[in-house]
Amino acid sequence: MKKDIRSYSKDDLRDYFVAQGQPAFRGNQVFEWLWKKNAHAFDTMTNLSKELRLFLEEHFTINHIAVDKMQRSSDGTIKNAIKLHDGLIVESVMIPADNRTTACVSSQVGCAMGCTFCATARLKKQRNLNPDEIYDQVASISKESELLYGHKLTNIVFMGMGEPLLNYENVMKAIDKITSEEGLAMSPRRITLSTVGLPKMIKRMADEQVKFNLAVSLHSAIDEVRSAMMPVNISNNLDELMESLRYWHQKTGNRITFEYVVWKNINDKPKDIKALVEYCKKVPAKVNLIEYNPIDDGEFEQASPIVIDQYVSELEKNGIIVNIRRSRGKDIDAACGQLANKG
Repeated sequence: MKKDIRSYSKDDLRDYFVAQGQPAFRGNQVFEWLWKKNAHAFDTMTNLSKELRLFLEEHFTINHIAVDKMQRSSDGTIKNAIKLHDGLIVESVMIPADNRTTACVSSQVGCAMGCTFCATARLKKQRNLNPDEIYDQVASISKESELLYGHKLTNIVFMGMGEPLLNYENVMKAIDKITSEEGLAMSPRRITLSTVGLPKMIKRMADEQVKFNLAVSLHSAIDEVRSAMMPVNISNNLDELMESLRYWHQKTGNRITFEYVVWKNINDKPKDIKALVEYCKKVPAKVNLIEYNPIDDGEFEQASPIVIDQYVSELEKNGIIVNIRRSRGKDIDAACGQLANKG
């Protein structure tokens, strides 16, 4: 089986070409084609000789993603069904807004976290995505943005399929390439990684002094309520999570974003609001109240606008920044919690 050439570092490529009797700079050229120019095939590498391109074709492969299907929402949001080299499918989403374009990318095929309100959880986890497969989603959406809106991608959120911190090494390698001058040269400040809240991994990121933003899918600041929706909370409760978030802030100086959906008869009572306010007081944070997107069975329903207003009022009264996030791409199942390869 041919080896995927994108598993080689630049130094690996330089050493390989020297071993083949070629100058080391050929490795630099190939590396640039693979990452900065996002080449899908060796025959496009026009500053290499035809013989060398044929040699690479014979010995290596480029396991590039392919956009299998594209759907466009009435609000301009685009969902890509991405076919991987082994035939598996993940989804990524492009969200345009004013002069910005945000890519929502996946990190795993399916998800093992079992959150009851999320369609992706029903797929179960099949495998982790490789760094190049994550990178390709971003590069593909950036090209779509240029084609449709005349500018490159401006922001990235790891809020697609999967739990990024359970694919830690590959996600970090992908972000390194995305932010590198030899890759897409995007600012890490324009990247947000969203997690269900894995304290050990949050501390590891803090120790590694990552530069991107952290968002936590919270949805309740009461352990019993959160555990019923998010099984991860049973083994990583709110106190443990908060300890890791304080550690994160201490190490990075960066504020945390809490993502929070308000559901009817689940977290829409005064005690739920009070608990969230008290939780937010423990660490510098802001709250995104996210509109709920149904996933067919009707078990979860969006809370009334009155309750949302009560949340906003109490958070603001206590000096906590709060934003209401209207969902995009609902008509094509591209909104938060809806990614499920439905096509």
